[in-house]
Amino acid sequence: MELRQLEYLVAVAEEGGFTRAAARLHVAQPGVSAQIRRLERELGEPLFDRSGRAVRLTAVGEAVLPYARAALAAVSGMRLVADEFTGLLRGRVVMGGVSAPSVLDLPGMLAGFHERHPAVEISLVESDPEALLVGVLTGRLDLALLGLGAPLPPGVGVQVVVDQQLVAVVHRGHELAGAESIAVPELKGLPLISLPPGTGLRAALEEACGRAGFAPHVAFEASEPYVLGQLAARGLGVAVLPDSAVAAAATELHVLAVTRPSMRGRMGVVWREGGQTSPAVRAFIEHARGHLPDLATGSLP
Repeated sequence: MELRQLEYLVAVAEEGGFTRAAARLHVAQPGVSAQIRRLERELGEPLFDRSGRAVRLTAVGEAVLPYARAALAAVSGMRLVADEFTGLLRGRVVMGGVSAPSVLDLPGMLAGFHERHPAVEISLVESDPEALLVGVLTGRLDLALLGLGAPLPPGVGVQVVVDQQLVAVVHRGHELAGAESIAVPELKGLPLISLPPGTGLRAALEEACGRAGFAPHVAFEASEPYVLGQLAARGLGVAVLPDSAVAAAATELHVLAVTRPSMRGRMGVVWREGGQTSPAVRAFIEHARGHLPDLATGSLP
């Protein structure tokens, strides 16, 4: 029995399939399948039910999974102790994120950590905010950059890194192009252009409209803020976006301040507080928090 087999067992169980487990482990899918089969032969029992679309643990698999996790945790603990004594940073850190504003210089932050700690493998993955938060809570991600909307669950630390005024923009030929501002109640019934649900901007829009007694009519969604302005520039509706994203199509857009109430879009880096983490992960979180702005304490990007 090898630690690699136990790692594959845990990955397949958590991902619900061999292909997703292989992608998570950065190995070929046939290799994962082969190692699991070897482990099953050694134990004399199947660990996974492969008869349906989804791969499920058998009763034996459910019983041995906690022991596999405990064995991997014990090995990780041994490495932690050794690293603490030697002062050597090694291992792997994983950061998740949504599309980040260039002002944050995320590539520079990652490159700076790599230069200081070349023995640490760094991975960056993109996903939606909900999946990123789940990844942090489950330990699959060490740090995540995401939009802030609803209150974060207990056990999650946060540092606000973007806090921008939200504005409404329309094509210069739009009927609202003669106005300087628009109150939130006036957005009712208008075709709106917004980021997808789960983002900080969308949460701010939905909260403001909800307080005004209506649900926003979002006709178009895009995951990139600058695309929202481009859609509005084609006359497709009223885009709600951070004021810094207006520049991409500024010559074709008319900007309106949003009032009663004003809205702000916020992004933050989040991490799991408490629990055992490696020196590499602790150093990465400290580095990221030092490199990225901390708007909660008044630091500006």
